[in-house]
Amino acid sequence: MTGKREGRESDALNELTTFEQVRQFEVDSDRPFHSAQHAEIAAGYTTDIYFVKTREMLSYLELEEAEVVAEIFPAEPGVMCGVQEAVQLLGGRAESVWGLPEGSRFDRKEVIMRIRGRYCDFGMTETPVLGMLASASGWATRGREVKEAVGDRTAVCFGARHVHPAVAPVMERAAVIGGMDGCSCILGAKLLGRNPTGTVPHAAIIVAGDTATVARAFDEVMPDEDPRIILVDTFRDEIEESLRLARQLGRKLDAVRLDTPSERGRVTPDLVRETRAKLDIEGFDYVKIFCSGGLDPERMRALSEAGADGFGVGSYVAGAPSINMTMDLKEVNGEPVAKRGRLPGITENPRLEQLL
Repeated sequence: MTGKREGRESDALNELTTFEQVRQFEVDSDRPFHSAQHAEIAAGYTTDIYFVKTREMLSYLELEEAEVVAEIFPAEPGVMCGVQEAVQLLGGRAESVWGLPEGSRFDRKEVIMRIRGRYCDFGMTETPVLGMLASASGWATRGREVKEAVGDRTAVCFGARHVHPAVAPVMERAAVIGGMDGCSCILGAKLLGRNPTGTVPHAAIIVAGDTATVARAFDEVMPDEDPRIILVDTFRDEIEESLRLARQLGRKLDAVRLDTPSERGRVTPDLVRETRAKLDIEGFDYVKIFCSGGLDPERMRALSEAGADGFGVGSYVAGAPSINMTMDLKEVNGEPVAKRGRLPGITENPRLEQLL
């Protein structure tokens, strides 16, 4: 392939095999977004350049048929995610793939995936496969931490605004794989066969000029199965607004959402306790309290003890560090091998399941 090409998802791309192809490739000046398209990932355009050089050198050495076994292990413990994407990329390239299923816990340096096949067929996928597993597993691990912190209370991922939109659905899907109860990103939820979960933004209330007006509109416009969860911190005192909405909507009000900004001290356990107490006194004990805004496990545990029923968590999950993943070759043509510092040969792990 030479010259420029259009930056459209439907474009067919030949898989990279030579350094010269890379040198000749140019990106269109009118490309709308910087994120890689599916076809570009599959064709090798997001790999590290030295894998292209390696493929060309092995071809020159007439080693295209070399059969290898590669193993992937993490630098720290976590929750497995990104498997589905990795297997999709390896399909048609590897002879077999074994790995831990998504949602599984793994230990530091545990072999989480084993790939067998001709190196020249799948070697160039190392960069994207490791990236898929590293990022998604990091987000899933944070999702698990959140769910463990809140127990049987609801935890929804609101993290899409904190990452590039190209990976927002990957991140929110991973949070749910980790254990969270839902996510707000439309594509992230649909990838899991679910509907996205969300409430009402401050913008709707600010444009309308009144929280109660938006609450009535929500109730009249949204389907009955969509929970009536309304923000109560936009214009008035949170408790005053909570009581006003409860009187207006009655049993239709599922929950009030506390999202007090940092400029006003954020959502505190004392605010949750007082809101709960005053709702109960007026007979609105069925109205739940949903909290959001810069939450982490420590804050969620404190808010849970104070009476919070659910949480929207964004930056804590979205900001998770990726879990460093390493791919090592452990066999070449049936012979045990390894770089210095690693043990030659296959590392047995009975937890692995055949994925491909």
